[in-house]
Amino acid sequence: MAAAARGPAPTVPRPEAVAPDPRRWWGLAVIGLAQLLVVLDATVVNIALPSAQRDLGMSDTDRQWVVTAYTLAFGGLLLLGGRIADLAGRRRLLALGLAGFALASAWGGLAPDAGSLFAARALQGAFAALLAPAALSLLTTLFPEPAERARAFGVYGALSGGGAAAGLLAGGVLTEYLDWRWCLFVNVPLAALALAGCLLLPRDHRAGPARLDLPGALLGCGGLLALVYAFAEAEGGWTEPPVPLLLPAGLVLLLAFVAVERRGTHPLLPPRLLADRRRGGAFLAVGLPQVGLFGLFLFLTYYLQEVLGLSPVVTGLAFLPLSAAMGVGATVVAGRALRRGVPARTLIVAALTVAALGMALLTGLEPDTAHVYLTRLLPAQLLIGLGIGCTMMPAMITASEGVAPGEAGVTAAIVNSAQQVGGSLGLALLSTVSTTAAHTYLVHHGGSGADRAAATVHGYTTAITASTFVLLLTAALVWGLLGAGPVKSPAPRPSPGAPPPVR
Repeated sequence: MAAAARGPAPTVPRPEAVAPDPRRWWGLAVIGLAQLLVVLDATVVNIALPSAQRDLGMSDTDRQWVVTAYTLAFGGLLLLGGRIADLAGRRRLLALGLAGFALASAWGGLAPDAGSLFAARALQGAFAALLAPAALSLLTTLFPEPAERARAFGVYGALSGGGAAAGLLAGGVLTEYLDWRWCLFVNVPLAALALAGCLLLPRDHRAGPARLDLPGALLGCGGLLALVYAFAEAEGGWTEPPVPLLLPAGLVLLLAFVAVERRGTHPLLPPRLLADRRRGGAFLAVGLPQVGLFGLFLFLTYYLQEVLGLSPVVTGLAFLPLSAAMGVGATVVAGRALRRGVPARTLIVAALTVAALGMALLTGLEPDTAHVYLTRLLPAQLLIGLGIGCTMMPAMITASEGVAPGEAGVTAAIVNSAQQVGGSLGLALLSTVSTTAAHTYLVHHGGSGADRAAATVHGYTTAITASTFVLLLTAALVWGLLGAGPVKSPAPRPSPGAPPPVR
């Protein structure tokens, strides 16, 4: 530890801190477009699912894989993508990810059958796992000055939160007026534009030979994939194959991953990044709210279309207040609060409480509620959007504080992985809760058409109630973990042959 304190490593990034790149705001536009692609594609196909299912002959059981294949690959490979970004260079990895994402999107749009579509979506997720941590780590290094970083993260947080709702709107418009395939084709010109904009980003390169923790990559990615897959399959029951095998297998792989990382000289996930309580609390603040947010998109989409009978376009428009509120929360409210000295812990806990109040409003939904949009859906979306938006920006800033440039990529990967894995696991869990509650309701109330509609909505509100408690639990954890002081800088351990930081 003393050697680390005396050595030159902590002084290497200081020239970057005093001389910010003059093209950083153009770079923010490129990074924002790349992040919008990643987040948008997690939801853009949701409203298009019924059309795609009819066109490709998918069963009700298989249709979930249009979404799950993307989130599985994305969440499971993010840590690997973050480490590659640190070793191979962020700009080149961002460009590679954008090019691959465009090709995978074109393949998905041309898919002749369900299997091809599932494979294309998985490939999209894999390339998203490369470009997402590269984009976020570039954002961290481009904006070292605290005030500018706060504004940049506000824009990034707004795109991260609002992009999901924007994807629902875009999916409705494209499906109704063109074809569901355009939900994938639209990525091609957007990715090409972002790829051209990569020329505006500063060139980065590795100054030494890249060394990758392959055992850690296999164990960590395998464990995450096993858990996400198990929770995705748990909708059919916790005792149904392959869930009883995958859950313990995923846990064993992750425990082995922790053991390997603690002893490795070139760890994929340096344990010191998680050792600080504030950083750990920030990761929880980023990931756990996605449990409720991903479920909210799914349940409200089906509630608006199947229960209220709205069209895809109107359904997409109905989500606009949520997207707008997230943008205002991240860029205006949270930014001003931090500039006025509001502690991150206070802001995040208050924001999560506001989001929980919005969720609680939706627990009173019924099949025939009069003026339901004005009395419940609209105010709930405004509260949830403001709450999640105000949470994401300070949580992302806190998570990246004190990180050396050479580990910015893996830190960015943890942030993105927390969002994606939290959303994937939460969606599977809440779907199971909803299905079970609806089935129990039918058993006790009969099976008429009216009862089935009431059972469906009862399942939604039961899952939303669980989301409310998750948000309140997250607020309590954040309050306990985020102290008043700054995150400690994780001084890296010197090791023979370790690669120098990417600059």
